[in-house]
Amino acid sequence: MRSYSFYTILLLCLVILIVDVLAFYWLSTITQLIHPTLKTMISALFWLFSIGLMTSILILKVRLDDVDPKRKQLLISSLYGLTVSSFIPKLIFVIVITILYLINYSISETASLIVVPLVGLFSGFLPFFVILFGIFRTLYRFKTYHVKILFENLPKTFDGLRIVQLSDAHLGSFNHRFPILRQVVNTVNDLKPDFIFFTGDLVNNYSWELRGWQRVFGQLESKRGKYSVLGNHDYGDYGEWESIAAKQANFEEIKQFYQGIDFKLLLNESEIISNSEEEIAIIGVENWGSPPFKQFGDLQKGLEKVKNVPFKILLSHDPTHWAEEVVDKTNVALTLSGHTHGMQAGFEYKEMKWSPIKYKYKHWAGLYNVKQQFLYVNRGLGWLGFPGRLGMRPEITLMELKSSYAPN
Repeated sequence: MRSYSFYTILLLCLVILIVDVLAFYWLSTITQLIHPTLKTMISALFWLFSIGLMTSILILKVRLDDVDPKRKQLLISSLYGLTVSSFIPKLIFVIVITILYLINYSISETASLIVVPLVGLFSGFLPFFVILFGIFRTLYRFKTYHVKILFENLPKTFDGLRIVQLSDAHLGSFNHRFPILRQVVNTVNDLKPDFIFFTGDLVNNYSWELRGWQRVFGQLESKRGKYSVLGNHDYGDYGEWESIAAKQANFEEIKQFYQGIDFKLLLNESEIISNSEEEIAIIGVENWGSPPFKQFGDLQKGLEKVKNVPFKILLSHDPTHWAEEVVDKTNVALTLSGHTHGMQAGFEYKEMKWSPIKYKYKHWAGLYNVKQQFLYVNRGLGWLGFPGRLGMRPEITLMELKSSYAPN
């Protein structure tokens, strides 16, 4: 809500009101057959919740500048969850029942007293319970995706290399509930990775979100190294600052956190990994995204000292970077990204996947390739805004790299 004008918030409340009026009209039609006292109670509860929600949104917007940042994040996410869980089901209910009544009247000129209301109510209650499931059940049901990729140019001594990718923790959203992510740490350690890569958005905005988390992420174990890059939220660009110096101090504290958990933060730089006289390179760039996201990343600078290393792994937070600067312009074999969260909503079944985010990002979740150049987009550990995940579970990625040079 911080980034929206008061008039935009008023417009949002107006849209909510219009949908509520339409929903109440259809609800009144459906409840004609029930006892008047019960009908009055339903009507009172409907408008009490609706007016309370709109009033809370307006009050929070007016008083947002006076609210403590820690409390502000909690209030915004709570209101976001209430708004989505209320607005979306009512919108679907209004659309479905309107269509049903129009179809029914066009066929019979009389409304069905049972079928149309029941189907209409079901169309509203189903998404409501789906959203509640996403908030209270799916949000922290971490899923491990096991991906195997065969490379033609991976040195044979690196055959079977095990990489765990984590991304988009957004630790401020967890409100210091440390046990939730301890289970992630335990899962990662059980996978016994050679490398652990974190691909950005450690926080929502502020370094104070990191307090206490060093004890959790400091327990992550890998055989050969832990590396990270920054995401768009790690620069503090979405926070409110008393001065440029305060923002810079916040940024420095976020970078120092990685040192405390033994992660090498790659800022447009690279590192060579050797094994029996064969080498691979790990490159990490700062955030690079399409506008309005800023482009701090300098891939050419990151590639400078590893141009002669045949196999390269790139960590770059935003997947749009892959199509714009990596594919067909470099010989980077594998790029790891995050950023999209899979929109925290979608549908996945076996090889099928869909999310509204696909209309903004061509590469938004899972594995993509152009010939022998691969991109993997992690769905993220945490959440931002809407405190739920609908069909898009938080992700731990285990990636196993195979070499075509190695014997089967």
